[in-house]
Amino acid sequence: MQENYRDAVYALVRLIPPGTVLAYGDIAEILSEWPNYRGGPRQVAKIMATSDGQMPWWRVVRANGTLPPDLAEQALPHWESEQTPVRDEGVRMKVARWAPDDADFENIERTLMS
Repeated sequence: MQENYRDAVYALVRLIPPGTVLAYGDIAEILSEWPNYRGGPRQVAKIMATSDGQMPWWRVVRANGTLPPDLAEQALPHWESEQTPVRDEGVRMKVARWAPDDADFENIERTLMS
């Protein structure tokens, strides 16, 4: 796995606003806008699984809004404090999914290119 892809995933995760989430596939899709960052949802999941926990990992979930039970239990206080829309099984993706606008994409590009 390319080190620069890992760094790009981490950089993007840090930009996800409080109270919103992205799915692993969303991150892969956003990063695919730049030719140097090619990967898929599984690569993003693997990167997140090996992170040091020093980022808002609870803002990255499966496409259906869930996390493994042990992580969901740890994420719940974060979701509550950030007022992330949740349901019994996890995050309400239709409401909580971050949809970056043009200004967000400019910020993402600045972050990735720095």
